[in-house]
Amino acid sequence: MEREISRRTLLKNSAIALGGVAAFGSGGIGNAAGARQGKCVVFFTKDISVNGLLKIYSRINGGITGTVGIKLHTGEPHGPNLLPLSLIKGLQSHVSKSTIVECNVFYPSPRKTTKGHLETLKTNGFDFCPVDIMDADGQVTFPIPGMREFLQTSASSSAKPSFVQGRHLTEVAVGKSLEKYDSLLVYTHFKGHTMGGFGGSLKNIAIGCASGQLGKEQIHEATWPKGPLFLERMVEAGKAVTAHFGSHITYINVLKNISVDCDCDGHGAKPTCNDIGILGSTDILAIDKASVDLVYAQPEEQRRDMVKRIESRSGLHQLEYMQTLRMGNDRYKLVTL
Repeated sequence: MEREISRRTLLKNSAIALGGVAAFGSGGIGNAAGARQGKCVVFFTKDISVNGLLKIYSRINGGITGTVGIKLHTGEPHGPNLLPLSLIKGLQSHVSKSTIVECNVFYPSPRKTTKGHLETLKTNGFDFCPVDIMDADGQVTFPIPGMREFLQTSASSSAKPSFVQGRHLTEVAVGKSLEKYDSLLVYTHFKGHTMGGFGGSLKNIAIGCASGQLGKEQIHEATWPKGPLFLERMVEAGKAVTAHFGSHITYINVLKNISVDCDCDGHGAKPTCNDIGILGSTDILAIDKASVDLVYAQPEEQRRDMVKRIESRSGLHQLEYMQTLRMGNDRYKLVTL
C-alpha cells in the first residue's frame, strides 16, 4: 500500500530553507500526476533490497528505452562504504540492454587511467556485466543549454527562453561513448562529499560523466578546496547531461552506508547515520532534495556529521542552483511503497 508522507513532517527538524517557489517541472513521465498539483513524485521505500529497488524502478522507468547506460560510482579499490554488489547485480540484471558506465578520474588514483580503472573494477567485483569506461577512446562535447544558444536560434522570435544560461560553462567534455546510449539510469549511492557536501544524482552525472582528460578539469578548475563556484560548475555540467537525454533519464538514490566521505575516498569515514532507504524519481532536483530532507529528518545523533559536512561545504547550494537553472522541481510528494 502506498501512503503520502507530508514534507512538513520530514522538515520538522530540518535546517533546509530554500523557499517554496513555483514548480518548473522536469517533464518526467513518472511525475506527471504530481506536476499538475505543483509537485512531482518521489517514490520511497525503507526496503533496501533487490525487491525494494525493483519496486522503485518499476515506477520511474517509463522513459528508459533502447540501449541503457547505468551510471554508477564503482569506487576506489576495496572502498569501505560501497553499495553491496548484490544491490547492483539485482538491478542491472532486470534492465534490458544495460551496461554500467563510468569515466576515468582527475585525482591521483588507479582509476585515472583506463588500465588501472579496469583493474579496479575487477578488484571490486564488477565482472558480472559489461562496464564501459566511456572516455577510454576520448571525449565529446555536450553543450549546456543557455541564453546564448537561444538568442542564436530565436533572433527573430518573440518567444521567451525556456531555459536559463549558466554563469560559468557553456559546454562540458564527457566520455565519448556516452553518446551511444539511448537512455541513462542514474543509480546513485547517496553520501557525503569532501567538496560538494553531499553526493547525489547530480554529482553522479556531472562529475561522473565528465571525461577524466578534460571534463573534470573544466568543472574543478582552480576550485579544488570547496565552495559555490565548484558547485555551480558541477550543476552546469549536470544540466548538459540531463538536456542530452531529455525524458530518457531517471534516478535512483540509495541511502545506505551514508558516510561523510564519497566513494572516491578509498579510506572513507565509517558511517554514523543509519541506513534510511531507497528513493526514485524522474526529477533530479526533487530526488536530491528529498534525500537531503530525509537525512535532516533523522535524530540529532544520526544526522549531525552529515549535516556538518553538507553545511560546511555550502552543499545546499547544489539544490538552489539546480532550481535557478530550471533542472527540476524542489516541491515534491513523497510516496512510500
